[in-house]
Amino acid sequence: MEKNNKERQSHNKKEDCAVVLDYLSLGYVNSDMSKFRGKPVAQVMGTENFTLLELSPKEGVSLEIHDKVYIGKGKREKINRILGKLDFENLTATARIEIDYAIKEIILSQEDKYVEYFNTVGPLNTRLHKLELLPGVGKKHRDALLDARKQKPFDSFEDIRSRVPSFPDPVEMLVKRIKQELDNTSAKKGKKKYYLFTPIPRKNIEKRR
Repeated sequence: MEKNNKERQSHNKKEDCAVVLDYLSLGYVNSDMSKFRGKPVAQVMGTENFTLLELSPKEGVSLEIHDKVYIGKGKREKINRILGKLDFENLTATARIEIDYAIKEIILSQEDKYVEYFNTVGPLNTRLHKLELLPGVGKKHRDALLDARKQKPFDSFEDIRSRVPSFPDPVEMLVKRIKQELDNTSAKKGKKKYYLFTPIPRKNIEKRR
């Protein structure tokens, strides 16, 4: 229970930095996409919990795809306002192309954090281990990784690849899983209904109450 509470606290933490997925200097072509029509807008992904956000840059500031911008409290160099959270279904075509690259960039920049995940991740319940929620991971893969980490904790993604060659590539697996969690364009069933790395959508929380 304590571990689950820590995970929720991490997911509730506000984003301080974000990676630009798309920048529209003239705003959205479809005015229904935003009440700030005709004004520059950026679609971004937070680097802590992969939160999708819509931002308004400061006047005279031009952003580039993959730019990292500060969006936390205090003085912001490039961002004027956080306009709100953004649903996956409302990402532009460009943002959808860039999202895989952005997720991978975030994971690689915080390698220690995600390697530690593989060192400490435990069961979801008595029947299912959280490792089995990752794309391509079955019981044999799970057991191979658990056996290897008992001998010695992993210290890098390359260490995982070399010591557990039968295990799917850890980075690509994380990218796929995180994208699955963000994608709200279809109903989530089975193993896809759980949230490991991103906040549970508010509407899902309300359904559980």
